[in-house]
Amino acid sequence: MSVFSPQLAARFDALVTKYPARRSALIPMLLYAQDEVGYLSDAVITEIADRLSLTPLEVRNVASYYSMLRFKPAGKFNIQVCTNISCMLRGGYELFERFQQELGIGHKGITPDGVFSLEEVECIGVCCWAPAIQVNYAFHDELTPDDVPGILAKYLKQNKENNA
Repeated sequence: MSVFSPQLAARFDALVTKYPARRSALIPMLLYAQDEVGYLSDAVITEIADRLSLTPLEVRNVASYYSMLRFKPAGKFNIQVCTNISCMLRGGYELFERFQQELGIGHKGITPDGVFSLEEVECIGVCCWAPAIQVNYAFHDELTPDDVPGILAKYLKQNKENNA
């Protein structure tokens, strides 16, 4: 019995045929699995390992390298604040501190309602537009701490509309 929906299982079956080596499908599979399940649970890692003829340790070793992959549940909107050199020099730490104040949580924290999670990350690859954050797959760049309340309000509104 698969931990994935029949649609995702079929997508995985097709995905492994697109690469000369099955292992090459690992990162896309991890991302798709996380999108569906919410995080990379032991069951998810084991099933992906089986599908690619890898050990769970090999899958976990690859997954642990990437900051966008997580092994614990996150909030509906996972906020990643970059504090690498470009973002740091342009206010990344101040931005992260403002998110902590507004949300009342720290690094890897989740708000009590489960709507937001927050983490400090090394790089999200938008150094030209520092400081920047990523909320799930959406980038927000050239930010100041004063932008934080508006960003949070946008996602709260989206959450409310989705739950209406």
